[in-house]
Amino acid sequence: MQLDFSKLDGLVPAVIQDHVSGRVLMVGFMNDAAFKMTVETGCATFFSRTRNKLWMKGETSGHRLVVKEISTDCDHDTVLLKVEAIGPGVCHEGYASCFFRRLDNQSWVENEPRVYDPATVYNR
Repeated sequence: MQLDFSKLDGLVPAVIQDHVSGRVLMVGFMNDAAFKMTVETGCATFFSRTRNKLWMKGETSGHRLVVKEISTDCDHDTVLLKVEAIGPGVCHEGYASCFFRRLDNQSWVENEPRVYDPATVYNR
């Protein structure tokens, strides 16, 4: 079965979920090459729209996403990766998940503490 890369200029959204807790950790995009690399290596690889290139999650931070299961939706245009996150966090801002803000009275508020200092990981 093939994924449908035709709807978003050759990309499909990739929802990344912790395989134990079910928490959504991040959302990225994959082109055909990123999807194939993910399947071949067992580590989540994405297509960076801003850098226009493939990137394996953790190539800079060491915080890799080891794939445990891959599913697709009914239209074959989105993938769900259940992963084991290696490292303290997934978010480049230092949080366990990229979804660390919630809407509260029309304002976005951080609803969890940072789990690592991104300045020490990314040499900023």
